[in-house]
Amino acid sequence: MSNSSLERLTEIGKLKIEPYSKSEFMGLYSSGLARLEDARKRDLNLESRFDLAYNAAHSLALAALRRYGYRSENRYLVFQCLRHTADLPNEMWRVLDQAHRKRNLAEYEGYLDIDEHLIDAVIRVSTEIVNRLRDDVD
Repeated sequence: MSNSSLERLTEIGKLKIEPYSKSEFMGLYSSGLARLEDARKRDLNLESRFDLAYNAAHSLALAALRRYGYRSENRYLVFQCLRHTADLPNEMWRVLDQAHRKRNLAEYEGYLDIDEHLIDAVIRVSTEIVNRLRDDVD
């Protein structure tokens, strides 16, 4: 996989180059797995499940970015980079874009409009990221 798109993002200051750390990668990966497992618990309320699923996706997407030696402080960009860091099809990271927009509405405007279908979609995409990162896990 070519990192030219990621390199261009560093040139314009959107990504930072930072050496890969296996322990950081594993911490992000493990955190993502734990949150993903809890997000699947249907006895939790929708808001909690959404928060868990969204944060699992972010942790896993950040792990994918970190394994290439890049860092971003922009959550949205971490999701966009999944096309290059996990070879994730556009339609899959767009699910995370939708979740990100809903998360921002909740965080900054107090409006949370989520449903079971979105949570399930975020869980499916996160599970696919796990599958694509699995080779890097010892």
